[in-house]
Amino acid sequence: MIPLLLGVSLLTFALMAMSPGNYFSALKQNPQISPETIARLQAQFHLDKPWYVQYFYWLENVCRGNFGYSMAYKIPATSLILSRLWNTFTISFVAMVIAWAIAIPLGIFAAVKRDSWIDRGSSLIAFVGLSISEIVLALLALWFAAVTGWFPIGGAASPLHDLMSPLQQFCDYGYHLILPALVLAASDVAGIMRQMRSNLLDTLHAEYITAARARGLGEGWVIYKHALRNAVNPLLTIFGYSLAGLLSGAFIVENIMAWPGLGRLTMEAFFAKDSYLVVDCVVMATALLVVGNFVADLLLAWSDPRIRLE
Repeated sequence: MIPLLLGVSLLTFALMAMSPGNYFSALKQNPQISPETIARLQAQFHLDKPWYVQYFYWLENVCRGNFGYSMAYKIPATSLILSRLWNTFTISFVAMVIAWAIAIPLGIFAAVKRDSWIDRGSSLIAFVGLSISEIVLALLALWFAAVTGWFPIGGAASPLHDLMSPLQQFCDYGYHLILPALVLAASDVAGIMRQMRSNLLDTLHAEYITAARARGLGEGWVIYKHALRNAVNPLLTIFGYSLAGLLSGAFIVENIMAWPGLGRLTMEAFFAKDSYLVVDCVVMATALLVVGNFVADLLLAWSDPRIRLE
């Protein structure tokens, strides 16, 4: 995990250094700010040094738990990122729960009722989900919210959120979360459902399933006790890839639907040329992805004793 995070941070730093200008480039056009002040601020943030020297200053601060100072927001980057990271984690987690809760039963029913109307309907849902991009789906969701008024348009809380009771704040946050989470989950449902269907169909034709049926076991017991657990194992393997797709999709959904998460913060920091904040956001998103893959490995080891390390 550590070499991966170091590599991502170094690459992000190099790419930001290749882009023209920095945060103080626009300030130089302001006649009210003296060149001496800008030079002093650049020296304070080490922007007067080569990018690789800046990287080692940044890395030294990160090792101390300090992610630097956001020049655009004028606050410490650590508190800013943690608040946005929680929003991104929440929308990704809720979208994953929704996607798996819908896709797994659909995949099971489609495999058990192969070539039935359930199977064909599930295939139609999968093809529609794979065909519509998250950008178009997010725009359609905003249009739907604006026309019906059933959901809020953007944001994570109402203007009076701070004046509500804790229970009302929780309900208000969940109300704003529903539509972005559904949009984010829609693209994941199709892939998981098709994978579940394919895995279960392959498992149902295995020899041990035939032997279980020959012993007179009920079909439901054969499917849910013997076939389903082995069919789920490949899905646990792609759990990390699913999380990667959700995180990349969250960056799109957050910016279109004004959800105050890490993706929206990254874009705002990038356009403001707040290079340290951009690197912090990318590293945090990578850390979330790496932890997700690690959790997938743990779940796979728990589900399948054959792959556990001695």
